[in-house]
Amino acid sequence: MATRAELLNVPTFADLPDDQVEWFLSQSQEMNIKAGETYARQGDPADAMFVIIEGEVQGRAEFAGETFIFTTRAGEITGVLPFSRMKTFTVTGRAMTDSRALRFPAAQFQELVQKMPELAKRLVGLMSDRIRETTRVEQQRDRLAGLGKLSAGLAHELNNPASAAKRAAGLLREAMKRIKDASHELGRRDLTAAQRSEIERLEASFIQRNDPPADSLTITDLEDQIDSLLRSHGQNDLWQLAADLARKNVKPEVLESLFANLGPQIARAALVRIAAAVEIGNLLNELESSTSRISDLVLAIKEYTYMDQSPVQSVDVVKGLENTLTILNYKLKRGVTVHREYEKVPLLVNSFGSELNQIWTNIIDNAIDAMNGTGDLRIRTYREDDCVVVEIADNGPGISPEVEAHIFEPFFTTKGVGEGTGLGLDTVQRIVRKHRGSIQVTSEPGDTRFQVYLPLVGGPAINRIHYQKPKT
Repeated sequence: MATRAELLNVPTFADLPDDQVEWFLSQSQEMNIKAGETYARQGDPADAMFVIIEGEVQGRAEFAGETFIFTTRAGEITGVLPFSRMKTFTVTGRAMTDSRALRFPAAQFQELVQKMPELAKRLVGLMSDRIRETTRVEQQRDRLAGLGKLSAGLAHELNNPASAAKRAAGLLREAMKRIKDASHELGRRDLTAAQRSEIERLEASFIQRNDPPADSLTITDLEDQIDSLLRSHGQNDLWQLAADLARKNVKPEVLESLFANLGPQIARAALVRIAAAVEIGNLLNELESSTSRISDLVLAIKEYTYMDQSPVQSVDVVKGLENTLTILNYKLKRGVTVHREYEKVPLLVNSFGSELNQIWTNIIDNAIDAMNGTGDLRIRTYREDDCVVVEIADNGPGISPEVEAHIFEPFFTTKGVGEGTGLGLDTVQRIVRKHRGSIQVTSEPGDTRFQVYLPLVGGPAINRIHYQKPKT
């Protein structure tokens, strides 16, 4: 049997009066648990508190496909605690070594509070510590999940221009070989000054040509005309060149003039070189565009996370919003149209590193999900007294009356299992408060608006965090 001395060795019971300790022992059931045995199962009624006297036990839980493990050692307490709202055990408890524990029934909690008020107070503190640790774990999990989604999206965004640049580089190598071979062929010919001038003039005009793109039907028709012309001059294998020239809107009569002035063989080499030069110009433009896109994304990531910058600084909210939109572009481009209405004068607020961007990310991400990836996202900034107001709105179905009162509560979520932890808007509210700001929400079908109020640099703190129903 467990003794008074053993129970007093448990820190939570230290220094309690002997009569209270004896009463606790009298109401408890001693359990001898062999290594590997289960003493509580996830989902069973939470009907007892366990004081581990000897050994080590482990709690294992499965949530949304993830496994969580908690270890409790001799001198620690597990199970349900007084004032807890736990209805069923959230973990399956199993002994890791041969263990001894005291099982105190939850039905006796009310009497425990009366007879052992100091213990009840300590157990409340223990429950608060447990809640804080659970919240910390969930917040970390939520941040990692969010980071994982952002990383996947950014990887996709970076992969597209990177793949385009790689493809352009490969094609550029092939085009350089063609232009080299064609130049050697022309070099072996005894060209007159007039012929050289004709080739250089056409090459310059084709490279500099910047006609608006024609429709596919027009390009196909032009390609057929160019191919027929080339074949009429004995060039039956230049179909790819015909396609390239058609996309540059080259007219057949220009090519006819080239053959008339140069002859079939010289004209062929000249066309191959001209077409290769045109392709090189196009590929260089593609390389420049792709690498610029990669550079813009890297810059947006750097500014989004405020790398290499002091943790507290004056931040332009519009710049932060634009960086966030860049980061979330992989979700926006699937069917969301962004409408911007920004104050022309820069609105600066003091920000703790990249925390403000977490606000915009959570609200915009929720808006996209609410619209099922298709709809109108409206972002507006304006000044009101000494505050900047950032309004983010969507034309989704709105927030139902059953949900509206709970949206800022920790762990509340309307998303499916594994899709959300319910900490997004709780995080938003905590960050807004940390920045001495406020947030309000209005919602009706087709118009949900989050308005974040933040003090301008040098402005006073404000206090109006609330949920507001739409006016009727």
